[in-house]
Amino acid sequence: MSDALVFLVETLVGLFGLVLLLRFYLQLARAPYRNPVSQFIAAVTNFAVIPARRVVPGLWGADLATLLLAWLVQILELVLVLQLKGYAVGSAAGMAVLAISMLAAVKLVKLSVYILMVAVLIQAVLSWVNPHTPLAPVLDALTRPFLRPIQRRLPLLGGVDLSPLFLLIACQLALMLPVAWLEGAVVSLF
Repeated sequence: MSDALVFLVETLVGLFGLVLLLRFYLQLARAPYRNPVSQFIAAVTNFAVIPARRVVPGLWGADLATLLLAWLVQILELVLVLQLKGYAVGSAAGMAVLAISMLAAVKLVKLSVYILMVAVLIQAVLSWVNPHTPLAPVLDALTRPFLRPIQRRLPLLGGVDLSPLFLLIACQLALMLPVAWLEGAVVSLF
């Protein structure tokens, strides 16, 4: 029974955290707001983001309220999962709070890399199948800051842009090396 509850918590709370993080990145990348995807994400998260913006100001165009909410949702998910699995904090409550907070931040970084990877993959597939889909401007806004530097240095090979492949490799290496190391270091604090 606890495995089913852990699954539900990870799925439902995790999806809400993902949508919050997507909202943060879409606003940071200045993705078109009139897009159906942007409208959906705003509609799903407005109930939490609008009140949080009254308390947490933005900084240099970044919606810190949304990022803070994504981090807090990630903390909530970790706390609920740990409680469902029977983890007892005991006398090391301060260290556990610090470790959970740090692990939530690392998981947000990991989720951010996965968002970028999925956006690149979907954009690559759609560029061959349907390049004029309504999703294209959103994906372009998310991936452009990462793909453009690679495209400037890597010429087209036979008319094919290989920059998505190089970006996916770089993302995978980032997940394998620094992100995995950080996650392992934080988990060892438990």
